[in-house]
Amino acid sequence: MNFEHYIRSGQRLLRCGYTTGTCAALAAQGASRLLLSGAVPRTVCLVTPKGWPVQVLPQFCRMESGKAVCGIRKDAGDDCDVTDGMTIVASVFRTDLPGITIDGGTGVGRVTRPGLDQPVGAAAINTVPRRMIEEQVRQVCAQQAYSGGLLVEISIPGGAEAAQKTFNPKLGVEGGLSVLGTSGVVEPMSEQALVDTLALEIRQAAAQSRRLILTPGNYGADFLHTNGLDALGIPVVKCSNFIGDALDMAAAEGIEQLLLVGHMGKLVKLAGGVMNTHSRYADCRTELICAHAAVSGAGPELCAALLAAPTTDACLELLEQGGLRDAVIGRLLAAISSHLQQRAGDLCQAGALLFSNQYGLLGLTDTAKEILAQWKP
Repeated sequence: MNFEHYIRSGQRLLRCGYTTGTCAALAAQGASRLLLSGAVPRTVCLVTPKGWPVQVLPQFCRMESGKAVCGIRKDAGDDCDVTDGMTIVASVFRTDLPGITIDGGTGVGRVTRPGLDQPVGAAAINTVPRRMIEEQVRQVCAQQAYSGGLLVEISIPGGAEAAQKTFNPKLGVEGGLSVLGTSGVVEPMSEQALVDTLALEIRQAAAQSRRLILTPGNYGADFLHTNGLDALGIPVVKCSNFIGDALDMAAAEGIEQLLLVGHMGKLVKLAGGVMNTHSRYADCRTELICAHAAVSGAGPELCAALLAAPTTDACLELLEQGGLRDAVIGRLLAAISSHLQQRAGDLCQAGALLFSNQYGLLGLTDTAKEILAQWKP
C-alpha cells in the first residue's frame, strides 16, 4: 500500500514516506494484536503525529517461542534515506512487570554519551517514537481487555551495518540505527524542491507583511507556538537548512524586519558564517562553541570536553558546570548577529532567537530584542 502524500518540486510531485518511528509503532501494534487476540492482522494502521493516516500490510506477523513478532517495511517515499526498504521488527512478550516496557534489540543502537534524546545506556528510540509505540500497544490492550505487562523490543535487521553510513557512531550511538521521527512522516529532501517551495512561501508571506519569522523546522515551530510567537500576526516560514537562501529571498521580496528562531544545534553554525546548516556541508558546532568558550576563559580540559560532546545540549551542560554558559551564549549571539545582518543586507533588519529543548530560551541578539519590542502589543 503506497503512502499517497506528495510535496511539489517545481512541476514535479515527490512522494512522502513514513519514519522508522512510525514503522516501529505499526509493528508493535501488529505483534501485540497477534499476541493478545491470537489472530494475525491483515493490515495495521495508525495516524501519525502530523495527522496523516498510514495503513500497511505487515511483511510478516507470527508467533515465535511465546512471543509475537511483526515486521514492517520502511517506505521513505522519494527521500534518499539509508533506512528505505529496511524491515523494522517488533517482538512483544508478556511479562510479570506492570505496564509497557520498550527496549531495543539487534540493529537498534545504544546511547553511550550524555546529551542525546535518551539517557546513556538506553536504546536509541527517541521520545516521539516511544510515545507512538506505547499508544498503539495500549490501544490493543484496551481492545482485548488485557491489564498485564508487556515488553516491546524493536529490532532492525542490518541496522548495525547501515548505521555506519550515518552520524550515529560520531554522536555516541553504537551498535545500530536510531528510531526517529517527530511528525511520523518523511518529506523528500530534494534540495531544489525545498528551495523552490521556500521561495514561493516567502513571496506569499511578503505579500501579506513586511515582517517575517523564519524557523528551520518542527522544533522551532513548536517553540513559537508554546511561547505565543505564532500568534503575533507575523507570517511564519520554515526554511529547513537553507538559512542563507531564505535571507536572500526575504531581502529580495522587501522584507524589512526578520526574526530567525531556531534550536542552538542549527543556529550555532551561523556564528561561523555557515548559512546552509545541513551536516553534509558543515558540522562545526562543537568547534565554534569551544572557540568562544576558550576566549571566555575555558581551560584545556573543558575545551577538550566540549570538542568531544555529541550535542549542543551536552555542550551547554558542560558550560553550565564551568560557569561560562551566559558568557559563551552572549559571544555566539553577537557573532550570529553579525553574519545574519551581513547576509540580510542594509534594508532588512534581521535578528535571531536561540533556544534548546533541554534549557529553553537561551538568548536573543540585540536586534531580535528590538524587533520583538515593536511586534509585541
